[in-house]
Amino acid sequence: MARKCLLDCEVVENLPLSNTCFQLQLRPVSGALPAILPGQFVEIRVDHTPSVVLRRPISVFDVDFSSQQLSLLIQKVGDGTVALSQLKAGEVVNLLLPLGNGFTIPSESGKRLLLVGGGVGIAPLLYLGRVLRDGGHEVNFLLGFRSTREMIDLKPYEAIGEVFVTTEDGSAGERGFVTNHSVLDQKADFIYTCGPTPMMKAVAAYAKKASVACEVSLENKMACGLGACLCCVTDTVDGHKCVCSEGPVFNINQLKWQI
Repeated sequence: MARKCLLDCEVVENLPLSNTCFQLQLRPVSGALPAILPGQFVEIRVDHTPSVVLRRPISVFDVDFSSQQLSLLIQKVGDGTVALSQLKAGEVVNLLLPLGNGFTIPSESGKRLLLVGGGVGIAPLLYLGRVLRDGGHEVNFLLGFRSTREMIDLKPYEAIGEVFVTTEDGSAGERGFVTNHSVLDQKADFIYTCGPTPMMKAVAAYAKKASVACEVSLENKMACGLGACLCCVTDTVDGHKCVCSEGPVFNINQLKWQI
């Protein structure tokens, strides 16, 4: 596992992606990015905002080690993320990274892999998809949104693999939830998913019924990101585990989900 570090990063770009989401493009002020695995996350400090004391946990959206740039996809949900949405190019933020355990990368190439995301849960799937594709796998994305108002530009995903979309109101792709999409008629070798818990449980239930291995990235509320405060504990077959330090990625067979 890569050693955790505190890293000051300059904002290269702060790009609005939808009515609620934005992308922070960052690069180290000095030094280099540490090794980062798909599925890991960062804790970002929110400065000059008295109402925000704790760092905010954010999934790694993408990494380009050649340009030493790190991308974060962030949804505006409170004072902390709203403050981050107002950052300007050239400003500096402090990150604690890399945190948590990442997704499992198949050792043998040529697997058909399905990456299922809902809402802002699509964030860690972009970097994951890029690593899987570069490893010689067939990558398919199944991404769910409430409507087109919440969708971001999916071209980065389309550059990696085939993209299938569902919207609850039918404004794009197939109407309904991700578990209703026709792509599920084509069996995958492995499924990865991140998003709202009810969605992940539905995907896990599908995977279990279809006898397909499946990993989920949990989105429990986190504070320290190091497994010290115990606020993100989840119940597993091996007892209670901190999502921030022993996850956020878990195989569905590890979790005590009633599916």
